Amino acid sequence: MEKTEINVEQVAIALKLLGDKSRLTIVGLLKDNECCVCEFVEVLQMSQPAVSQHLRKLRDAGMIKEQRKGQWMFYKLNTEHEAFDLISEILQHMPDQKEKIATLEKAGKRIQCD
Repeated sequence: MEKTEINVEQVAIALKLLGDKSRLTIVGLLKDNECCVCEFVEVLQMSQPAVSQHLRKLRDAGMIKEQRKGQWMFYKLNTEHEAFDLISEILQHMPDQKEKIATLEKAGKRIQCD
């Protein structure tokens, strides 16, 4: 796979956004999953408005996409973002977030819209 060349400003923006623990966790959760705001609220133990602020920053930067499914808004990584290769590389160096998703599923708090 060919790496996309990005400029210093794009790298700085991505690193600044991912320098926040909550946003880094959100992006980590989205590595292999789509998630709903309420799932982030549960995992991060934060208020819905606080989670929404983090999601807005990531969405406004184009790092994540949102899609409405029924009454829920779901988020996923934007694989076409210019810094996606950098984001993917960073995620390889942090703990996998799959256990947090598994915990939500066991507690019956995972949203399914299919």
